[in-house]
Amino acid sequence: MRARYGVPLTLTAVGAAGLAYAAGFEVRSFRLRRVTVPVLPRGMRPLRVLQVSDIHMVSGQRKKQRWLQSLAGLRPDFVINTGDNLSDTEGVPETLDALGPLMEFPGAYVFGSNDYYGPKLRNPARYLIERAQGRHGLNGNAPAVGVVHNPWEELRDAFDAAGWVGLSNSRGRLKLEGIEIALTGLDDPHIKRDRYAEVAGGPESGADLSLAVVHAPYLRSLDAFTADGYPLILAGHTHGGQLCIPFYGALVTNCDIDPDRVKGLSTHTAAGHTSYLHVSAGCGTNRYTPVRFACPPEATLLTLTARD
Repeated sequence: MRARYGVPLTLTAVGAAGLAYAAGFEVRSFRLRRVTVPVLPRGMRPLRVLQVSDIHMVSGQRKKQRWLQSLAGLRPDFVINTGDNLSDTEGVPETLDALGPLMEFPGAYVFGSNDYYGPKLRNPARYLIERAQGRHGLNGNAPAVGVVHNPWEELRDAFDAAGWVGLSNSRGRLKLEGIEIALTGLDDPHIKRDRYAEVAGGPESGADLSLAVVHAPYLRSLDAFTADGYPLILAGHTHGGQLCIPFYGALVTNCDIDPDRVKGLSTHTAAGHTSYLHVSAGCGTNRYTPVRFACPPEATLLTLTARD
């Protein structure tokens, strides 16, 4: 009997322990990633940028709220929110409560699909199948039907009232004690709301630094930003793979970017230009898959320094 049932029982126990860790500990083990990116003109002082992404707030997530509030203690020069703030139609008040202290700082934002629509229960194995078939988001998939509409307008109005700059297929500027930051953003490519033609043309003249912002790092968006000469692109969406294999990494990215660049700082090359790319693994999950493994929830403090 031992020979017949020992291995399956052991695998079951290991699987159960891994699931308990992923759902009970790691998903609430919030981390701060620190990254240095040399993109500023020579002689310019360093800038500290806090990127928050993929909060996926669900009512009752008090620890996540407190952790986000505590990030204000970093005193960043400005904040970039790369979308997917919601995973609950009732989550707007708690999202705004969590981000309230950060909204005291200059900031900008784009939205992701989960800001517009509520999540749906789906088999996680479909991500592997869609990756193998080259299907991501609405790229080759049927349009979403019967979806729940989130009250994203309330989120937008609160961000705007705080002075944060909306960058959904638009441009904007932040002024920081004599420094002017030009920002160009896209609406979410994952649901084909991106309209690059409306913001094409590259960095603006007269700004000390130009940045590009998008929720989902689809290659068409990265190619366009890079070809236009933006030195740094900020994105989220991937959850860092969410369920990763230790010492190997992510299996899926939920878009067409390669798994090697699923989170953290990398580079992207297009049309003879190279840009830095930072993809945040985010600090939340879809409410129907509240687990993380070998991929802790995070925010990122990027220190922008002068170019070599």
